Amino acid sequence: MKKISLLTLIIFHIANVTLIILYLYPGSILGWLTYGDFQKQPQITSDLSFFSSNHVYAFLVLSSLGLCSYYMKNIKKLFIYLFFISIFLELCHSIIPQRSFEYKDLFGNVLGVLIVFFVFYCYQFFKKNYD
Repeated sequence: MKKISLLTLIIFHIANVTLIILYLYPGSILGWLTYGDFQKQPQITSDLSFFSSNHVYAFLVLSSLGLCSYYMKNIKKLFIYLFFISIFLELCHSIIPQRSFEYKDLFGNVLGVLIVFFVFYCYQFFKKNYD
């Protein structure tokens, strides 16, 4: 079990650093890898009017990895960190060349984190009440 915990912890930290690099790089690294163009951003699904789907997916994955890595240890600190980084990284877009701050990206980031926390707290609630 310790090997699995260590593996998920390593994967979480690698994913965290990778997301930060992708977020802070001026231009789209994924667009360059996919289309050969730093200006194009690959889109997994189309955005809704209030939030960016790519941002929801990115923070769903990061939050889920974090939850698996820190399950029952420092959960409050993890949620505070993920919520802070979801806001901070989008705010950084206002000063990074070739990037721009967008509210729907910010809402997508926060929504990705909140979905994982909501599911976690629902699980904890039902587990406590039915055990």
